[in-house]
Amino acid sequence: MKTIIAVIEKANDGGYAIYADEVQGAFSSGLTEQEAKSEFCEVLEGQAEFYKERKGEYPDWYANGYNVEYRYDMSAFFMTFPFINVTEFAKCIGVNPSLMRKYKSGLVAAGEKQKNLIQGKLSEITRNLERVKFA
Repeated sequence: MKTIIAVIEKANDGGYAIYADEVQGAFSSGLTEQEAKSEFCEVLEGQAEFYKERKGEYPDWYANGYNVEYRYDMSAFFMTFPFINVTEFAKCIGVNPSLMRKYKSGLVAAGEKQKNLIQGKLSEITRNLERVKFA
């Protein structure tokens, strides 16, 4: 089964945009994340049908089954989870708060090393939160 990596970004209109580099023409947008995801799934189906019309068969990713793994850019992450304070999150994970605000606004893109550091720290926070039980 093929995993299609789809990137969720903050769109210019303030909504969400989703694209997948590995499927030509796979792009969608919506005012909400769910709307953009629904449209993205429709686009994938449409792209597979278009491919079949042109080539006589479905693309491998479609014929063998696929799932979509969504990944957020920094702007979309903070837009989706607005309750996360950017400055405090940056301090918590050891990133310069000013730099993190630039990532959030899209002024600067994090490099692979920085994204891996942020992802690792976010995963650690998530594991800690999963252990929380309220009395």
